[in-house]
Amino acid sequence: MTVTTHTRRGALGVFAAAATAFAFAAPAQAQVDFSGQTIEWIIPFGTGGGSDTWARFNAPFLSRHLPGNPTVVVVNEPGGGSTRGTNLFAQRARADGQTILGTSGSTQFPYLLGDPRVRYEYQDWSVVMVGPTGGVAYVSPSTGVESIDDIANLQGQRLVYASQGATSLDLVPMLAFKLLGLDVNYVFGFGGRGDGRLAFERGEVNIDYQTSSAFIGNVTPLVEEGKAVPIMSWGVLDEDGNPQRDPTFPDLPILEEVYEAMHGEAPSGPMYDAYKAFNTAGFAAQKMVVLPEGASDELVETYRQAWRDVFEDPEYQESFEAALGSYGQVTDRGADALFAAGTNIDPEVRAMVVDMLSDEYNVRLGD
Repeated sequence: MTVTTHTRRGALGVFAAAATAFAFAAPAQAQVDFSGQTIEWIIPFGTGGGSDTWARFNAPFLSRHLPGNPTVVVVNEPGGGSTRGTNLFAQRARADGQTILGTSGSTQFPYLLGDPRVRYEYQDWSVVMVGPTGGVAYVSPSTGVESIDDIANLQGQRLVYASQGATSLDLVPMLAFKLLGLDVNYVFGFGGRGDGRLAFERGEVNIDYQTSSAFIGNVTPLVEEGKAVPIMSWGVLDEDGNPQRDPTFPDLPILEEVYEAMHGEAPSGPMYDAYKAFNTAGFAAQKMVVLPEGASDELVETYRQAWRDVFEDPEYQESFEAALGSYGQVTDRGADALFAAGTNIDPEVRAMVVDMLSDEYNVRLGD
């Protein structure tokens, strides 16, 4: 099977269009000047990871387009699954624009789950940019699946998945597989999705997922060799929050299509609500740049204007895809919509997921 991929411009999705379309409605540019100042961009993860790479790529462009051209320094504050650095930001950042925070799905998940380590409140903050991404689930042909048309063959099989943890981004495929009714044994303790892929290549597991950039770079060769079969992507959201096929993988169905093919009806109910909430927080709204509580409207607009200018920067446009992959970043109402979708969850849905993690996987928050 051939998986078609598209360029960054095609993969920006409707949220990028929304951000551009609504840019005219922004208030007049504020008179903010950061000349001679240093902006600390807090990243609550260690160096070398995805969030660190994302921030260090964007930092010089943000410096270039903020008024006064301040120095933007990425400050890594790892620990507690990203809760440590995020708590520090919430407690200490002043509302003067000189400290910003970059969050990730791994920051959103503990918040949504009510993890006791969380001492931050997303709704206190102002979002100025959101960077989406995507993901693809795939299986070994040893499962008897040779194409998307064979997905139903997975039912009744004992599948094995290498997981980095039930409260990590792996929660999204866990919810997806449970919703589909698949029997999956999770082997926890892997260091990351790269380790999971290597376990798949060694034949130790037979179902896996990778983020889009990792899938394109590392799994596509396996697909071409007949060693992996893509079965679905996590999709994207339109401006109304409705799931759509990922423009990067237009040939792949999304979970909603797979569910309907397997069960004869559209997915619904609390488990599907949980999947949607964590899929949005983990992928459609994976990375966010926020200002602390108390940031003025003028300051928020200054940062949003800077991001608009970044997105139009020719050097940025030429280098973004090679550095970060095919998913564009958004500001304005596109960012607002993703922020709202990625940081809210129904209390009953949260309780169901917490109970599931405890009862089925012996995972207790805060341990």
